[in-house]
Amino acid sequence: MKAIFFKFVLISCLLFSYFGFAQEKSQLQVLSAVVKDQKIKDAEVIFQKNGETSVSVKTNSNGQISIPKVFGGVDDASVTLIIKKSGYSTLVTKGPVNNLTYALSPVMEQLDGMRIVLSWGEQPLDVDSHLSYPGNHICYYHKTGAMANLDVDDTDSFGPETITIDKKQQGQKYIYAVHDYSDKDISGGSRLSNVSDARVYVYIGNSLIRSYNVPRNKKGNTWVVFMIDESGSFQDINKFYDANEWERVRSQLEVLRGKNNLTESYATSQSDIAQSNKKNQQGETAYHSKQLEQSVMYYKRAIELNPNNGQAYSNLGLSFQKLNNEAEAIWANRKAIDLANGPNTNTIQASSYYNIAKIYENKGQFKDALDNYKSALSKKQNAAYDKGIARMKLKLGM
Repeated sequence: MKAIFFKFVLISCLLFSYFGFAQEKSQLQVLSAVVKDQKIKDAEVIFQKNGETSVSVKTNSNGQISIPKVFGGVDDASVTLIIKKSGYSTLVTKGPVNNLTYALSPVMEQLDGMRIVLSWGEQPLDVDSHLSYPGNHICYYHKTGAMANLDVDDTDSFGPETITIDKKQQGQKYIYAVHDYSDKDISGGSRLSNVSDARVYVYIGNSLIRSYNVPRNKKGNTWVVFMIDESGSFQDINKFYDANEWERVRSQLEVLRGKNNLTESYATSQSDIAQSNKKNQQGETAYHSKQLEQSVMYYKRAIELNPNNGQAYSNLGLSFQKLNNEAEAIWANRKAIDLANGPNTNTIQASSYYNIAKIYENKGQFKDALDNYKSALSKKQNAAYDKGIARMKLKLGM
């Protein structure tokens, strides 16, 4: 249980913040996602908005910047914010941007590592991250689990609150949720949905690969955000529940992990599908012209327009691989496997498993490589898959 005295101290600190930084409506702050209250100096903060010239500002020694007046509208959702710093993954998010804290994630080296960063607004005071996977539940009450831990627990507004997975275990299902601890005793409330402006950022390797904004007009103090299935593919959930303590959140997530019909269904319009296919084609053109970073932008936009565009995920994996962003390439290939359909399903899945296997082999993770070569062969016969299996068995002394 979180100490009442601790809460009192934090509320006192919040009052100071209220009359200081929080009242400065034209500022934002950049912190480390993994070291509590560590301010990031000299981060480049870029503001973009249609019809306006982009503006770049550097954070001061307190990790703060004054927002350029043209981008300072409190409710301006048309602003795109890009934050860059050497050694950290670039953060890209949409407005509004006033009176918020943003957290930068240090680049991750592990192929199967992942970092989940939660931030929110001034209210509610205390919002918690929860990660459930077999035999483990990571939150403020249990900060360390098998190959995962809570890096930062924030209890006085804004965040960040960060969970790092050192190595995601294949064949296991993970579910991530956000709990409004401040309103844990209120059932059917909507402060988490309508007041918190909660945002969740998921990082793999060098890249921000997923981001979520809390849905509006939902009732409940627990937002179940996403699931990572047994094969490592992301599935969006975006459902709300009530829980009056961390143990109740734990039991809810354990139940949900046993279900197979949790994912949020997308109603993608034919117009968006057509635009997605067009962006995918533009990405392919950029890829063949060796404009790899440009191709990644096109493929990501294709996926935003149509989250079920498996070909865009497959292409994205190739671009990431060429850019030596191996962890991101594995993630994209796994999603391509998950989305593959139609007469070419086995070919797409086999080639994606093969791409993953090559990455593991090049990194010396021979058991993981062997498993993926075998998966490729199970989908389609190919001499390259047989040779890969033989190489890995030799390396493993089998």
